[in-house]
Amino acid sequence: MKVPSGIHRVLFLEFGRMKRFPLRQPTSRRAGFTLIELLVVIAIIAILIALLLPAVQQACEAARRIQCKNNLKQIGLAVQNYLDSHSVLPPSYCIGAAKGGTWSIHARILPFLDQANAFNHADLNVGYSDPPNSTSGITAQFLPAYRCPSEVNGANSVSTPSYFPPSYAFNAGTWKVFTPLSANLADGGTPGDGAFGPNARFTMANFTDGTSNTLCFSEVKTYTNQIGNDGAATDTLPNLAMIAGFTSGTFSTNGHREWVDGKIHETGFTTAFTPNARVQIANKGTTVSTPTVEGDYISCKERGTSATCAGRPTYAAVISRSYHVGVVLSVLMDGSVRTISENIDLNVWRALGTRSGGEVIGDF
Repeated sequence: MKVPSGIHRVLFLEFGRMKRFPLRQPTSRRAGFTLIELLVVIAIIAILIALLLPAVQQACEAARRIQCKNNLKQIGLAVQNYLDSHSVLPPSYCIGAAKGGTWSIHARILPFLDQANAFNHADLNVGYSDPPNSTSGITAQFLPAYRCPSEVNGANSVSTPSYFPPSYAFNAGTWKVFTPLSANLADGGTPGDGAFGPNARFTMANFTDGTSNTLCFSEVKTYTNQIGNDGAATDTLPNLAMIAGFTSGTFSTNGHREWVDGKIHETGFTTAFTPNARVQIANKGTTVSTPTVEGDYISCKERGTSATCAGRPTYAAVISRSYHVGVVLSVLMDGSVRTISENIDLNVWRALGTRSGGEVIGDF
């Protein structure tokens, strides 16, 4: 082949060289992440989880709150249906009656909560801790309408018989729950200023404050610390220092443990202090690391027969408490469910606890 001259010769020779020495292909990189890339990906995932987790938690809490409101709505309607059937509201406790009178409002309204089967298993003519109730399993019966989904300590009691602890309690009034006529239980006595009370036979006519201005049921925490049975309280409305100063009573961690018991410390609450109030009581537990702990105070239990409490009134600072942050859920006597801030004015909260106090409440 004839070799061209000039510029053509140069190009020809260069083309020949390229044919003899082809361009090297770049070596392919190994697939995968470097350590830095991996750390960046992990960091991004962690940030996304941190952003999403609060939203998920809020959604779960919103669902639990809706269920809690529904439970209270059912309770409010059950109370109204009980009234329609019996012409009076259920008493919280029957002092002077046989032990069958000690059954709670919770037990009495079961047929109106679509729990007729549970009601039929209970013999209200005898005490809830006596046969056949003590052996039938009724005291340990799980009742969804009485359990807040946010409750963290809902296990049945380790006792014989075992008890199902309730998350909701009846409104027993401001402070004074019951005044016995004498030390003789058969003489009975006078209920307090709440929507329910021992030996009460209230009708809607008793609610002169209006059913939309009176609490019916509200949330409580199970297994609450409590101290009492000291007979020390008086008609004077309490303050925090007064409650902490009641140091001679008996200490217990079993408040709101038994759904079947109509006494104030088991299935009731009072409006002596605002919702979620951190009321301190004398710490007389088995392990005392601090002089006080958060809890409730009951001067004398209903049907008290001890030398200290026989014939003495029942005063109680039993707080409405909730696991919903900053609020408690309550149902009013008109059946409406309200979300009530723990920062509500104490006077307004106490006014909501009375059925005929004559207070002007306004919006809350």
